[in-house]
Amino acid sequence: MGGVGEEMRVLESREWYIASYAPQGVPNSDHLKIRTAKLSLALNLIPERHVVLETLFLSVIVAFGVGRVIKSNDTNYSEGDIVISPVTPLAEYCVVRLIKEEFGYDDAFNYHKEIDFDAALSKYFPNGIDVYLDNVGGRMLEAVLNHVNKHAKIPLCGMIPEYNRVIKFVQVWTEREGVRNLLNLVGKEVHMQGFMLGSYMDRFGDFAKEMDGHLKQGKIGSKLKIFHGIDKFLDSLGSLFTGQL
Repeated sequence: MGGVGEEMRVLESREWYIASYAPQGVPNSDHLKIRTAKLSLALNLIPERHVVLETLFLSVIVAFGVGRVIKSNDTNYSEGDIVISPVTPLAEYCVVRLIKEEFGYDDAFNYHKEIDFDAALSKYFPNGIDVYLDNVGGRMLEAVLNHVNKHAKIPLCGMIPEYNRVIKFVQVWTEREGVRNLLNLVGKEVHMQGFMLGSYMDRFGDFAKEMDGHLKQGKIGSKLKIFHGIDKFLDSLGSLFTGQL
């Protein structure tokens, strides 16, 4: 992409943005909208150690993406490189700073269909729980705390049932599902800690390398539903909440 003409080239990129807050339910086209933005390829307008990336694949869950470098202001990357970006904007093209580099469960159940969580956990996990990654909270977390083993670990990455109980960014406390057995954390010496993805970005390279090995060895599997085109983002976001793959 040499020459004055290429340096002054401007891309048109479709991108998603938040138009309004969704107080209840899954966000729809009233809340998330798509627009066209202009992105310059002029090298002096690209921050140092950043690249312009064409998005090839985007995970709707964590905005993890795979892309192709189309303009680089980073000596570690050349135009045409296929790279991993731990945080990718919801757009066809973007400017980012990069870091280069069947499920296998013992048993499972659908918490949307089970009525008695305690009975389900006793049935499917009779030996108790050592590690529980929580994205549900409420009654599910309470049931898990009745089945944890000593020194169990519970990382908290979200509590999705509570998201719809927020109105205009104010939590409706009277509608929250409380956890009544937190004392089990003491008796079983359980370690429960919340985490945010952004706090561990410095370890993304190590994670990608280790996960690549697990995938190649068949230790970890995945099931994907792929939506083609940036305009399909809203459909893909909706499928995340319905579990339809």
